[in-house]
Amino acid sequence: MSIRRALISCLVVLALGLSSLLGAIVGGGVVFYSVQNQLQSRAAVATAPTQAPVPAPAASVSSVAPVNQTANVEVNSGVETAVEQVGPSVVTVINRLQPTPSVDMFGFPTGTMQSAQASGSGVIISDLGYILTNNHVVDGYDKLQVVLRDGQTLDAKLVGTDPFADIAVLKVDAKVPGVATFGNSDELKAGETVIAIGSPLGDFKNTVTVGVVSATGRSIDTAQGYQMEDMIQTDAAINHGNSGGPLIDVTGQVIGINTLVVRGTGTTTDQAEGLGFAISSNTARAVSAQIIQQGYVTRPYLGIDWAAITPDIAQYNDLPVQWGIYVRSVGSGTPADKAGLRPGDIVTQIGDTPLDATHPYLNTLLKFAPGQEVPLTVRRGNKTLTLKVVLAERPRSP
Repeated sequence: MSIRRALISCLVVLALGLSSLLGAIVGGGVVFYSVQNQLQSRAAVATAPTQAPVPAPAASVSSVAPVNQTANVEVNSGVETAVEQVGPSVVTVINRLQPTPSVDMFGFPTGTMQSAQASGSGVIISDLGYILTNNHVVDGYDKLQVVLRDGQTLDAKLVGTDPFADIAVLKVDAKVPGVATFGNSDELKAGETVIAIGSPLGDFKNTVTVGVVSATGRSIDTAQGYQMEDMIQTDAAINHGNSGGPLIDVTGQVIGINTLVVRGTGTTTDQAEGLGFAISSNTARAVSAQIIQQGYVTRPYLGIDWAAITPDIAQYNDLPVQWGIYVRSVGSGTPADKAGLRPGDIVTQIGDTPLDATHPYLNTLLKFAPGQEVPLTVRRGNKTLTLKVVLAERPRSP
């Protein structure tokens, strides 16, 4: 009887061991399945439960559904194809800045000049050699060059800029390796996959980062009296040097021009990540077309020196309005002068649009065209006046 009991005990132990081994196999399969699913795109199937199921008979192992990698393959293939399509048209922009007087450690001039350079990115938009980038990338330039993806360096000339849209157009007199095409940024949806290509820090040329459209129609305060409007927000990594590079969709169309990243608001110590912004392609296309055609963008002009009025400023200075602009001076012979605007006047409305937090003075003015007659609502002392002004074309820098 003792031998029989010992044999039965051995069989029980063996059965329990096989059962545990089978459970480990099935459990390991579930873990593998769960990890694989986490690597799938947002369109992939849901991940498996984190707790392994009760061990099943060996025959049921084959019944575990295979991992569906179709969505992941499709997304990856789309990104790879888009990058391959647009990559040759992306360039690094080298801005050799105007020399400045050098100073010693005490701040005294040394009598010598020092040179510096900045860099950004750009995208070729015409087989004639036109390249789109940001205005701030070429600001203060002495000489401009572009570096193609294959490392070839070409001299470039500035065709024109528009600081309000932060757009600049360059031109190279050489055969270009590729030309990007514009997409319709008005059709963008939040959550759509987008790809940023550029040269972060100027060294890592043609770097590719992938993210989604976080939002559209954003407005960003420039701290220069106006807001950049109709911006695309994305969490695709954008760093210094990416400015001017394209933001593309998975079909390989340019739907934005990368321009800035926001780390904080300035009113808090909190730091944010993944807050990148791009100029919408429809804006970039319209502005660059004017620059290529005439060398500049036609903008309206009033002819005043002004200061913004906000509720805090109004309260501190005991002003009669919460929002508007205070006219500090009026240029002789300007549209404002001809309309009867005076120093000390407060403009509170342009056309039908009251000036406020979401309608800054310059943004509101830029919605009109040179030659257009526009009514201004003006507070002068205790009176409210309506003055009609015929806008002129903004003078261009030589």
